[in-house]
Amino acid sequence: MGGNEIRTLKRREFLKGTATGLACLPALRFSSFFGSEKGRVSKVALVKTANRSIGVQESMNLLEFPAMKGKNVLLKPNFNTADPCPGSTHNDTLSQLVKEIHKKGAKQITVGERSGPPDTEEVMLNKDIFQMSRDLDFKIINFEKMPEEDWIHMNPEGIHWENGFSIPRSAAEAEYFVSTCCLKTHQYGGVFTMSLKLAVGLTPKRLMRELHGKRTTDMRKMIAEINLGYKPDLIVMDGVEVFVDGGPMTGTKKEANVFLASSDRVALDAVGVAVLKDLGSNDSIMGTKIFEQEQIKRAVELELGAGNPEQIEFVTPDRPSRLYAERLKSILAKG
Repeated sequence: MGGNEIRTLKRREFLKGTATGLACLPALRFSSFFGSEKGRVSKVALVKTANRSIGVQESMNLLEFPAMKGKNVLLKPNFNTADPCPGSTHNDTLSQLVKEIHKKGAKQITVGERSGPPDTEEVMLNKDIFQMSRDLDFKIINFEKMPEEDWIHMNPEGIHWENGFSIPRSAAEAEYFVSTCCLKTHQYGGVFTMSLKLAVGLTPKRLMRELHGKRTTDMRKMIAEINLGYKPDLIVMDGVEVFVDGGPMTGTKKEANVFLASSDRVALDAVGVAVLKDLGSNDSIMGTKIFEQEQIKRAVELELGAGNPEQIEFVTPDRPSRLYAERLKSILAKG
């Protein structure tokens, strides 16, 4: 695959289990290669804290994930808008995550994002991200300003996108991918926006018309399908403050005082929905079983992560965290 070539990748190409089939795609790290096989266990770190620095540090310390030393790390936050957390990633969470990645010996850190509907550069300016990049030594990619040749078009068979979707080459081919998300509901059709929906910020803004337009009934399935295009090595979820209704920019806010982390987007979102159920949320959350939520259900069909509550294992650092994990485990079991 040439450096500047845009190629449409069909699902049959990357689901071939042969060495020949995989060799055709040397650079791309498709999620379906790491699917929720029988017997797998997805670990979710849970830290009960209102301190974001501690939440990031301890949740990362609890997990085993691929070594970052010497790697180029792409870091994807939630900068849909510049609204205060959980409307967007809290700067304390992002800065501590950058510091931890540096401590682990990363060669380079790049924060990449596409905001919307606001302009991405304006969002980053309003959040003072450019100054943070100078202070903490990381680069920035504004996906909204990328040339066409820096996107990869994907059109797996059976998806609900009319003509497929595109994501940045830097995401599809990332040497190491870290993402950080908020924990909140979504009033415009997504139902909730956590780690799976973070992938929407990896698509061109022009595709939002299709996502939010005539095919609204398929929106949640389409959100899950974008996740076929990349594989995060680590996801950190800030649940100190959450929206239990409204969202994604503003909404009814409650304090959960929890940090969650995993390499499994499905497991992480399932636990996040359990947090919303525990706090008391809207009818779309409270009236639907967790693994029947369309984002999660479609992601399971695509083998993106844990397929049921039994495949989720909590790791905790202390008694308050352990007790909260037990409560969420019970909610997950009930659905």
